[in-house]
Amino acid sequence: MTLPRINTNIPAMRAHRSLITVNEAGQNNLERLASGLRINRAADSPASLVVSERMRGQISSLNQAIENSEVSISLAQTTEGALSEINRVLINMRQLAVHASNVGVNDPKMMEADQAELRNSIEMIERVAKDTQFGTKALLDGSKGANGVATGDGLYFVSAGEDTKSSPTQGYEVTVTRAASQATRTGTAALTQEMIDAGEVLTLTEGGRTVQMQTDKSMTVETVFNDLQRQATDSGLNLELSADESGIPTVRHQDYGSRATFTVASSSGGVLSEIANVPAYINNGRDVAGELNGEEALGDGQFLRGRDGNSNTAGLTVRYAREVAPSGEVAGNVTVTQNSLIFQIGPNEEQTSKLSLRDMKPTSLANGISNESNYRSLADLDLTSFKGAQDSIRLIDKAIDETTSFRAGIGAFQAHTLESNLSYLRIAAENVSASESLIRDADFAKEMTDFTRNQIVQQSAVSMLAQANNHPRSVLALLNL
Repeated sequence: MTLPRINTNIPAMRAHRSLITVNEAGQNNLERLASGLRINRAADSPASLVVSERMRGQISSLNQAIENSEVSISLAQTTEGALSEINRVLINMRQLAVHASNVGVNDPKMMEADQAELRNSIEMIERVAKDTQFGTKALLDGSKGANGVATGDGLYFVSAGEDTKSSPTQGYEVTVTRAASQATRTGTAALTQEMIDAGEVLTLTEGGRTVQMQTDKSMTVETVFNDLQRQATDSGLNLELSADESGIPTVRHQDYGSRATFTVASSSGGVLSEIANVPAYINNGRDVAGELNGEEALGDGQFLRGRDGNSNTAGLTVRYAREVAPSGEVAGNVTVTQNSLIFQIGPNEEQTSKLSLRDMKPTSLANGISNESNYRSLADLDLTSFKGAQDSIRLIDKAIDETTSFRAGIGAFQAHTLESNLSYLRIAAENVSASESLIRDADFAKEMTDFTRNQIVQQSAVSMLAQANNHPRSVLALLNL
């Protein structure tokens, strides 16, 4: 047995060291129980601190992305609500155009009243397009989309999308190697009065609709074609009929391109169909062909569209309205400015989505529609004549299609981009928060167990320290000898 020493009490030092250790452990337990965190400072777990702080940054960004998506949905709903009103006004305008076309009943005063109401409707669309805002941000005036202007004879800017890049100062060069044409059928035999008296049967089919007329002795060559044209128009066939002085008919589709087709038949060979009573399918219309910015473009009727992908002109559409390709093939230039809305819908960089809000002013609706009244847009419509009312119906239909297509695009963006992404963000925020909690938060059951144990050990250490401090008293026995 080692004899006790007075100057250096090793047992007391050991008991004191143990007491300090258990006191520190108990203080850590108290701090974790008070804060609810397992890691309160870097010294608690340096590696875990780094991971948890990154997760905290991610959680904060996820919560902000959730808020961003919710606000973006509100903007989309505001835009869609304004478009719904424009749709309603366009439907009323179409009803007015149909009423104005009933010239067999209408007098000039009635047609002027229709025109006045139509003008009020156009002004209503203009007002909605200019005044629709989200906060101070205008939505439908064309300032929040991809806009452009074309220069060149017969060249028009139609639209651009979210993926279209802003053009250089000089714009994108547009070349046209082939102008668009209409499907046309010209007979090889004239319609004679003898054929009419014998009961010639003429048939036109277009767009799933068919018109058939059988002549009688009361008709002339002129009245046959006039009546057939009227029936075709009333039935919604996009066909134009004419005849030369000798009575040889020509049928032409009103639209341009390879998709604008029709079928003709006649009971006499050569009048409409080459073989008697055998329908002839007419598909000789051609799409415009050319390039945008030196890249091959897609032709659709008179419209040239940029190809999707990494192309600068993806989403860009222009119209070439001339009947022949330009000399030297250069039709002009189109200048594009990209101002589409950008939404940060994710917690990290590059996690964005774009939405282009088109110009909904009347001057920007129903552009590029060929018509005999020379209407360039919805703003030009005039119902005071039969032909004007008929052409108005066509342009209004195009405006309705453009508006509903735009609405559908916004609805798809809201449903499949914003709302779907919002659901993902909420799940991601929940899962990352759970992971961060496992790393950073205190386990209260464990901490209470450790705290209770440390309290008992602390009391034991204090008792043993007291015993160790009393142990040197045994030296007094040696001094009393």
